Amino acid sequence: MDGWIGDPLTRFDAPLKVGGGARYSAEIPLPGLSYAVLVPATIASGRIVAIDERWARSAQGVLAVISFRNSLKLQRPKFLPAGQSLPILQGPDIHYAGQPIAVVVADTFEHATHAASLVALSYDAQTPAADIDAALASAYQPEKIQSGSPAASRRGNFETGLQQAEVSISAVYRTPFEHHNPMEPHATVAAWDADGLTVYESTQGVANSQQALAQIFGIDPQQVRVISHFLGGGFGCKGQNWPHTSIAAMAAKQVGRPVKLVLTRPQMFSANGHRPATIQSVQLGANRSGRLTAIRHDSVNHTSLSDDFVEPAGSITEYLYSCQNVDVRHRIVRLNTGTPTFTRAPGFSSGSFALECAMDELAHRLQMDPIALRLANFAERDEHEDRPWSSNSLRLCYAQGAAHFGWERRPATPGSRREGHWQIGYGMAAASYPAHFRPAKARAIMRPNGEVLVQCGTQDIGTGTYTVLAQVAAQALAVPVERVRVELGDTRLPVGPGSGGSSTAAAAGSAVHLAALALRNKLVAIAIDDPASPLHDAPANEVDVIDGRMQRRSASSGESYQALLV
Repeated sequence: MDGWIGDPLTRFDAPLKVGGGARYSAEIPLPGLSYAVLVPATIASGRIVAIDERWARSAQGVLAVISFRNSLKLQRPKFLPAGQSLPILQGPDIHYAGQPIAVVVADTFEHATHAASLVALSYDAQTPAADIDAALASAYQPEKIQSGSPAASRRGNFETGLQQAEVSISAVYRTPFEHHNPMEPHATVAAWDADGLTVYESTQGVANSQQALAQIFGIDPQQVRVISHFLGGGFGCKGQNWPHTSIAAMAAKQVGRPVKLVLTRPQMFSANGHRPATIQSVQLGANRSGRLTAIRHDSVNHTSLSDDFVEPAGSITEYLYSCQNVDVRHRIVRLNTGTPTFTRAPGFSSGSFALECAMDELAHRLQMDPIALRLANFAERDEHEDRPWSSNSLRLCYAQGAAHFGWERRPATPGSRREGHWQIGYGMAAASYPAHFRPAKARAIMRPNGEVLVQCGTQDIGTGTYTVLAQVAAQALAVPVERVRVELGDTRLPVGPGSGGSSTAAAAGSAVHLAALALRNKLVAIAIDDPASPLHDAPANEVDVIDGRMQRRSASSGESYQALLV
């Protein structure tokens, strides 16, 4: 049937987005809406010694100026699902430049912006820790990385493997700070009523935001409703709850009306996470035929003063190549920055850069084709976990990539090919990313008119989740996809997974598939139990659903059908 899994299909959200009907978090028109603008710290380390709010408070349209001197007393957020655990507007200490230290609420965005510029601050500034190289001496190894895996792992004996090597290389690779900056900046609209807090949030995890806000305000999670129907990109920075969201909710409670807070583009560089810089030391040892005898990958990344965020750069090294002696270690150093966060293939992109550059260095030293070197060290199983692969098409990727790229025409000597003023290089690299799977729930309902409603408390971050889940449900129910409507992005729906790690389709899709099958089986059971039904007392295994109709398979022919039932 057209529109099922694998069929070309116009995305369900496309007409809304093209026609302007898709409302993002900053576009929710609540009655009495007021506007909040943050006042960020202009130093990276120190303490506020004075705040002069008089001019801001007397500015036109201002409803409140809130700082640590008059803010609600909030609980310290718990790192993960909160993006950082610093107390929010609870004290004068400054830990990083851009840290929110006050918020101005006014009747219009322009009035709030102007008044925020009038807040005068005096600091006792200290010299910040800002250089990862200068802080390397204080690097330390935490117990775990973000996934919960140990921060260090070892199999075999690296030193012994290196002694056995006939060729070795040692190199240091660096990756810089990187910021997400999706098209849609972070945005929050917060409102309180007798039932609690409702937040329209630009988030990759409505459930994460709900849990974090409940912790911070000391209320039951059921008193927090988070809604996120459309997202203009996230790339990891919207996977957790950041200070601006709690500040918007605090401001709404203190002024007694809904509050909208949208980060400016400059603020997107400070208070909502980033990919941390890394310094990665890689050592490889191999025999003359290219077989690896030893691998060591030592990664150091910066984190904030308050939280241990570990970029798992060495995770890919644990399993990508076959080697008996592998030593991986992750360490962190504290700097005066905001807490880093997940960014597009966190750890695996920065880590594979270092590992694959080192493999190319080794191939050059061995005068060996880079693909041949990788094939010589192909891992037939996951040697880190000592388990077979569920699937592995890497050899096929090597072959197809080489064929399409013209690898056989690659000059073996670097820098030897030129086209006019251009120097032309050929390169390749392997990459891997884990297949995440998270708990998810879904609900499937069939209306009397035959319309199917599918609900899941995950969110569509722009990757087509509305369409994917509609296709999954349609195929499981054997109905046209046009008859399926999908509701997402609300914590009042069955709990769904956060959108990250390429897991939403797998997790939410599986839940929707099972819910749709359960609905289909329930409808068949109703038809069988109904004395007025043409399918009354039919064996369930003889009832098929085709084109939205239940039909009994003929006893004489598996291809002919009797008794139609809409």
